[in-house]
Amino acid sequence: MDDHELGRIAHIETDADTRADSAAPEGNVLSDPTTKYAQPPFKRQFQPWPGLASRMEPKPDHGETSYRGSGRLNGRKALITGGDSGMGRAAAIAFAREGADVAINYLPDEEEDAREVMEIITAEGRTGVAIPGDLRDEAFCVRLIAQAAETLGGLDILVSNAGRQQSHDSILDISTEDFDATMKTNIYAPFWLIKAALPHLKPGSAIIGTTSEQAYDPTPDLYDYAQTKAATMNYVKSLAKQLAPKGIRVNGVAPGPVWTPLQVSGGASQDKLEKFGGQTPLGRPGQPAELGSIYVQLAAEDASFATGQVYGAAGGSGQP
Repeated sequence: MDDHELGRIAHIETDADTRADSAAPEGNVLSDPTTKYAQPPFKRQFQPWPGLASRMEPKPDHGETSYRGSGRLNGRKALITGGDSGMGRAAAIAFAREGADVAINYLPDEEEDAREVMEIITAEGRTGVAIPGDLRDEAFCVRLIAQAAETLGGLDILVSNAGRQQSHDSILDISTEDFDATMKTNIYAPFWLIKAALPHLKPGSAIIGTTSEQAYDPTPDLYDYAQTKAATMNYVKSLAKQLAPKGIRVNGVAPGPVWTPLQVSGGASQDKLEKFGGQTPLGRPGQPAELGSIYVQLAAEDASFATGQVYGAAGGSGQP
C-alpha cells in the first residue's frame, strides 16, 4: 500500500472520528454525582400545601433541558398523577420525549406548574392533556381515567405518583382530618384509579406506583406518610402477581430524599429542610430529573420481564 493510499485511509478515519465526536450527546460527558446538583445548606422556605416547583429556591430540575429521548415509548398513552412537579413531572417530560402522549393530573392550586409541563409536552409534538382535580374523591378518580383514555385515544401506562406528605413531631399532632387526607391521597386514590383503569389496559400495559425509602426505613416525623409508602410497596408486589396472567406489569419507584414541593409545603421541618439530603452518602438530595429514566424503563417494552419490582434511587443509603 503506497503513501497516498495510507494518507487517504487516515483522512477517512479522522473524518469519521470528528463526526462521531460532534454527534456525541452531552449526556455522555461524565459528571461527579456528589457535585452535580445543589448541596445543603438550603434556604429556609415555606409554601402553603401543595406548593409549586416554580417558586422553590433552587428550582428543581425535572429534565426540562437535559432529558433526551430515543423513541422508547412511541405510540404509548400515559396518565401520570401529580404530573405537575416532582417525579411525576420528570416522568411526564421523559415519556413525551420518548414518544408517548401524556395526560397529567394535579390540584387546581398547581395550575402554574402544570402549564409549564403542557408546554414541554406539546413542544415535542405529543398530545398533552391537563386534568385538574382532587384524587381524594372517588368519583373524580373514575372521571379522570375516562377523560384521559378518551382524550388520548386509549391508555396503556398508569403512573400513580401523586402523594401527600406532612411532617409532625408527634402522633398527637396529627388530626383525624390530616390522617384521612394522607390515606385518601396515597392509598385510596391508587385503588380507585387502578380499578377504573383496568378495563382500558391491554396486555403489555404498565402500572407504576411511587413508593419511598420511607417504606423501608421510616423517620419518626412521617408516621402517617411512611405507612402509606409501605402500603404502596406492598400493593405493587401483590397486584403484580394478580395481573401477571393478564400481561399487565406492576412496578414501583422508591426515591430517597428528592428536592420537590412536598418538602417546602409542610413535608419537612425548616431545620430538616436546611440540611435536606445531607445525610446521604452523596451528600445531597436527588433531583426529579435523576429518576425520570427509571419510570421510562419500567414502562418500556424492553422491561417486559420486570414486574413486582421496586427500583430505588436514594443517593447511596441502600433503601431499597
